[in-house]
Amino acid sequence: MEEKAKEHDKKIEASKEEAKKDMKGFIASLKQFLKELLSIRETTDKAGTIQSIKDSISMKGHTAWILVFSIIIASIGLNVSSTAVVIGAMLISPLMGPILGVGLSIGINDIDTLKRSMVNLGVMLGLSLFTSFLFFSIPLFQEETKELIARTQPNVLDVLIAISGGLALIIAISRPQPQTNTVAGVAIATALMPPLCTAGFGLATQHYNYFFGAMFLFLINATFIALSTFVIVKYLRFPMVRYINSAKRRRIARFASFVAIVVLGISVYTFYNLYLEKKFKQQAQTLISEIKNEGFSVIDEDESDLDFKNKSIEITLYGKSVSQEDEKRWRQELIALGMEPDVKLYIHKGKDDSKLINEFQTLKEQVARDQKIIEERDSNLRSKDEKISFLEQEIAKMKQNHIPFLKLSEEAKINYDGIKEIAFSNKLVTNFKSVDTIPVFNIKWVDTIPESKKKIQQQKMQDWLKTRLDLDTLLVTDL
Repeated sequence: MEEKAKEHDKKIEASKEEAKKDMKGFIASLKQFLKELLSIRETTDKAGTIQSIKDSISMKGHTAWILVFSIIIASIGLNVSSTAVVIGAMLISPLMGPILGVGLSIGINDIDTLKRSMVNLGVMLGLSLFTSFLFFSIPLFQEETKELIARTQPNVLDVLIAISGGLALIIAISRPQPQTNTVAGVAIATALMPPLCTAGFGLATQHYNYFFGAMFLFLINATFIALSTFVIVKYLRFPMVRYINSAKRRRIARFASFVAIVVLGISVYTFYNLYLEKKFKQQAQTLISEIKNEGFSVIDEDESDLDFKNKSIEITLYGKSVSQEDEKRWRQELIALGMEPDVKLYIHKGKDDSKLINEFQTLKEQVARDQKIIEERDSNLRSKDEKISFLEQEIAKMKQNHIPFLKLSEEAKINYDGIKEIAFSNKLVTNFKSVDTIPVFNIKWVDTIPESKKKIQQQKMQDWLKTRLDLDTLLVTDL
């Protein structure tokens, strides 16, 4: 029995060892799969990427004109609130070059490229602001549209888009065969042009809060795109620029590292503040929704009522009367939602206007009923007008087709000898596609008139009647 137990234990141990080997093999295979799936170091064209970014830094000649015209197109799109036009402008704009140059130069300690990138970035900003300023200086184009106002205040989502877009952009450029469609997509997603156009609008219309808000949004996008470029350049281990003077190289390396740390610190701080602001507004909106659910009417809602900077929330209520217990409960609700205790909640209370609301609702229902009666009356009037119009048309047709038989008979008797009787009728003729009505005059002549004269007389009478009645078709026959 003991030997069988030992042999059983050995089999169990062997099974465990085999399972461990299988697990290790699976983990190794999974690591290899993920490495092949996600690795970008082996296929990166470092020299080509550096040269491609350097070639796109310059803002002179053709590139400058492309920038000017793309700014004009984007400004027109913002002025008419056309998203399609704005996207088209972003597709042709050359804004990415200097921004990528900044991130690359800091990553590889290339002070010359950094200087060149900063100069061209300044030229790009100046040219863009000047062009949009001139466009929006024309009074015809100074309307504040939703597309313009939307570019005056950044949020945390703009930062996430800039980070993701910057990472996607530098990875796409570093491929052995760069993906131009990715570059275009990043240009649209990060939306660098609209804030510059909005900043020019702010200068032209002297809305300096628009100018500073739009410039802040542009700088956030540009900073995080450059930062993403720097991170990928470091991760892919791009070759550092070598200098003959080692002391100079160390100074440049320290300067580049210092700039990178400062930019990173500012970026993290900005991102964190925007995150807190987003969270603050979401919590405030949650409280406002709960107040509405309790039957209170919140009026004059505005974004400025949720002041993150001063940690205050203003709510204007109408409808039900607000008690001190309600205000106390709402302040406790703010803390329960996760807000800091020092956040101030200002409740602007209106008087109890429930009676006024009921009267207004009654009046509204009465207006709706009256409107329905008016619509029914208008419908009846339109129906009667249509009937009258139809009858008038029929009467006109009858008048047009009326034959003055007695008058014609007297005239015919005077003009033509030998007429004994005249008969008139309308003859209906069809070719199975349409039906025509032909007037027919039947003439009975006296017996003494010869046949040859009858035919001549009938033809003359037919021509006379056509002219007299203004008809194209008409027949004169024997009775």
